[in-house]
Amino acid sequence: QVLLVESGGGLVQTGGSLRLSCAASGRTFSMYVMGWFRQAPGKEREFVAAINWGAGNTYYADAVRGRFTISREKSKNTMYLQMNSLKSEDTAVYYCAADLTPFRRGVGAVSEYDQWGQGTQVTVSS
Repeated sequence: QVLLVESGGGLVQTGGSLRLSCAASGRTFSMYVMGWFRQAPGKEREFVAAINWGAGNTYYADAVRGRFTISREKSKNTMYLQMNSLKSEDTAVYYCAADLTPFRRGVGAVSEYDQWGQGTQVTVSS
């Protein structure tokens, strides 16, 4: 119902910054919450940040709070993740997700979301 395409991943040095984008198309009027998750090799997919599409309320994982900022431009159907002070432990594939059916598992749960992007690689070098 919603097509999500991430972009902006790449290689960056420790302490550097990177900005990820997630462009949504299709039934974007049905989006309630959009979120960012990441998954490193051999690890579980973990919550990074989320934003209410309408009100703009934001939610952050403890590991990124104060360093990452999630935002959206509703008119462009685009969500962003500004990542500052990057660390090696931030290295992962980052996924964009859309929640079309709210109040199921919570914004931090993988199973809350209905649509996922293909992912974009973020690599932080020491």
